[in-house]
Amino acid sequence: MRDYQIDMHLNTERKQKPAFDQLQFGRNFTDHMFIMDYSSEEGWYDPRIVPYQPVTLDPAAMIFHYGQTVFEGLKAYLSKEQQILLFRPSKNMARLNRSNERLCIPKIDEAFALHALKQLLIVEKDWIPTSEGTSLYIRPFIISTEPYIGVAPSNSYRFMIILSPVGAYYKEGINPVKISVEQEYVRAVQGGTGNAKTAGNYAGSLKAQEMANVDGYSQVLWLDGKEKKYIEEVGSMNVFFKIKGEVITPALNGSILDGVTRDSIIQLLNYWNLPLVEKKISMEEIDQAHKDGHLEEAFGTGTAAVISPIGELFWKGEKLSINNGETGPLSRKLYETITGIQTGTLEDPFGWRIEVASEVVNN
Repeated sequence: MRDYQIDMHLNTERKQKPAFDQLQFGRNFTDHMFIMDYSSEEGWYDPRIVPYQPVTLDPAAMIFHYGQTVFEGLKAYLSKEQQILLFRPSKNMARLNRSNERLCIPKIDEAFALHALKQLLIVEKDWIPTSEGTSLYIRPFIISTEPYIGVAPSNSYRFMIILSPVGAYYKEGINPVKISVEQEYVRAVQGGTGNAKTAGNYAGSLKAQEMANVDGYSQVLWLDGKEKKYIEEVGSMNVFFKIKGEVITPALNGSILDGVTRDSIIQLLNYWNLPLVEKKISMEEIDQAHKDGHLEEAFGTGTAAVISPIGELFWKGEKLSINNGETGPLSRKLYETITGIQTGTLEDPFGWRIEVASEVVNN
């Protein structure tokens, strides 16, 4: 870890906190944020924790014109013993650097970034909600800041971390959601940026999501960009299917995001000795399994929702009801196990849960 010194500029007056048992997702933000800058001459420099504030940029800043940006998402929890807990944060920092590489953004020092996050969490500890289903959402992100109208990697960047106390991502909670299978638009293609967490992937998904919402569906199921045949993701989540006792998830192929929750689910299923296959799977196979009565469960996985059971798929004018539109036993067990590990109420045989020390230090 680089020997950086984090400057602290803390607010003397704090915001009024929202009611933690009535939180929406991503609407409230804490008192402070972390910032660090980059220049091609100095590298990453000037790490600081400052009051949460607007970002001022030149109108020609390259982020506005060419979208050179990456981000991550993870959560913090507060145990019954008032200990700050993180869930596999090193995986997020490593993936941030993989996204950086794809977007031609200079890599960060992963160990220092995690250290800086921990310091910010200690400062904002009283923002971590403890009501059931709540957490403190963490959004690290990097934007290109050089004022230049030219298609090239920027020479300057800003790395920031902001925090948001959140409730459930879907208002349905652990209850099943209805999903429309998208047949016109695509999320990503192999060779593109689908396996990076970058803003353009999500901007490009909004039209299909908007259309699905109008028809009463929570999200869309994305098919591959070449043949529009093979299943890739559901909304911004990885997806799993349970067919005749076997769990199937699309194999990583360069256009599917390598989800931290996805990896955790795979490890849990292996730990429980449940049949698991990572492979290409077509929507036709899912439809046939449904017709044969073999499609037992389907669910999305991601940081925000953890587990989102799928109760219905709409495809080619037909509604495929899954498990009578109810949450399946495997979906519920996975949700309860992962959230139990995350919040410290269950044992952690994998060493995923990280405890954050209680004192602020500078390196």
